[in-house]
Amino acid sequence: MRRRRATKIVATLGPASTDPAIVRDLFEGGVDVFRLNLSHGTHAVHAKTVQTIRALEGEVGRPIGILTDLQGPKLRIGEIEGGKVELQTGQRFRLDLDKAKGDAKRAPLPHKEVFAALERGTEILIDDGKVRLRVETAGRDNAVARVETGGFISDHKGVNMPNTVLALSPLTPKDRADLRFALDAGADWIGLSFVQRPEDVAEAKKLIAGRAAVMAKIEKPSAVERLEEIVTLADAIMVARGDLGVELPPEDVPAVQKRMIRVCRAAGKPVVVATQMLESMISSPAPTRAEASDVATAVYDGSDAVMLSGETATGKYPREAVAMMNRIIERVERDPQYRPLLDAIHGAPEATAADAITAAARQVAHTVSAAAIVTFTTTGSTALRAARERPEVPILSLTPNVATARRLAVAWGLHCAMSRDPTSFADMVDMATAAALDQGFAKRGSPIVVTAGVPFGTPGATNVLRIAWVGN
Repeated sequence: MRRRRATKIVATLGPASTDPAIVRDLFEGGVDVFRLNLSHGTHAVHAKTVQTIRALEGEVGRPIGILTDLQGPKLRIGEIEGGKVELQTGQRFRLDLDKAKGDAKRAPLPHKEVFAALERGTEILIDDGKVRLRVETAGRDNAVARVETGGFISDHKGVNMPNTVLALSPLTPKDRADLRFALDAGADWIGLSFVQRPEDVAEAKKLIAGRAAVMAKIEKPSAVERLEEIVTLADAIMVARGDLGVELPPEDVPAVQKRMIRVCRAAGKPVVVATQMLESMISSPAPTRAEASDVATAVYDGSDAVMLSGETATGKYPREAVAMMNRIIERVERDPQYRPLLDAIHGAPEATAADAITAAARQVAHTVSAAAIVTFTTTGSTALRAARERPEVPILSLTPNVATARRLAVAWGLHCAMSRDPTSFADMVDMATAAALDQGFAKRGSPIVVTAGVPFGTPGATNVLRIAWVGN
């Protein structure tokens, strides 16, 4: 099941796509990682979906990644008398902790942490920014704001405060229960929502304790401001353009997306571009031309993966959405301009033996026209270094650890296969050449570049580079 592309596809499973036959079709159509959105559905339903994915994994003999996405805190207004009310531009409106139903003059906002952070001038957005307020006075349990953009508000509409850091953990009691479920179910990645600062990632990683990798969702301006610190702590980053597009001006989102990709590529951390990529395919069998260009832009920029949400979770055409994304990626990666654009952003290797060997492997593979780079990895660090280099040839990553193989499914250019650790240099060459032949990356007589760490099986100890010829 070798993919003919380097950029990966993440697809969300939901009511439209959890049937085993559809899951298989999506995988065969190009999905590398399946996402389970824990904001919806029960643990029992998600557990069954995990079983479906793992059964498929056994049938096809390929590691498949599972990303479980935590909901995070959701700030919402309370109930409104009659269900909804219209606010007029210029009027004053009060938000408070009183649980009584709201009206045209006030509404309940049952989040004391919000009032602790409010001050004069704070912007409050309701219903994805359709209604905009500006705080004039703020107290411990209430705030009076002027309506800058009027419109209807209704029961339990979402609230955003773009330029305010709230004293809220990204892990609510529901998230902690969902996290326990996800770890027990064997999730490979935990999608962490509502990240505001590096400490939020550290809190999650302490709870997860290495049982899964952490993908920090960047959806708040405060997280963008501390992006480099968050990237350092997280195992991967998701460009969560939905909420980010609410809290930032729309014209800022493309530049922020490109910055995130650049920072992650420099750090060697996988980056996933998400939200509304082929949104029209929720109800249409074909995307708009603008959506196709959006996916292509993320690929040209060198993102590790692009993600489908409602298109595959609830849409009418989940198979077609995956097939379309797969075709767009393959077409971009065949474009003569793809490689120059990819190489234009290429960070210098760190001053370590492992980075020096991996950078050299990229150059050697180019010089000898290698069929592939084969890496032996235990924790995945060697493979991620190879992916960071964005080589011209495929990367075949061999590991004895199935959890490592599954986590690496999201990373650019990596084709992971299970393998024992080699016992000697001769064994290393024999295993690498056999795997390259067996997995369809090389023909007899083709050169390959092999990297590994000695002593074999030592995590992060890449210190060997070897050129070998398949079948020789």
